[in-house]
Amino acid sequence: MMWLQVWWVWISFGLVLGILEIFLPSFVCLGFGIAAVLTGALIAIGLSVSLPQLFLIYAILSLASWLLLRRFLQLKSGSVKTFDQDIND
Repeated sequence: MMWLQVWWVWISFGLVLGILEIFLPSFVCLGFGIAAVLTGALIAIGLSVSLPQLFLIYAILSLASWLLLRRFLQLKSGSVKTFDQDIND
């Protein structure tokens, strides 16, 4: 399991989740992807922790990024996105 402590594995995982977000539009994959890239960046700058601590850091970053994405990108509750004009008009 030493490969989980290599920075490029985490960044690659984050990029795959970011691409998956295109096909499955929700904030979940994007939140996990941002957290994976941030975890990879922390490892790249020299963070040296055990594997359980690394998973804890990833979980905290995932929750934080998902909450931020939900706050800034989601529609207000009860509102529906409507369009007044057609693009072809």
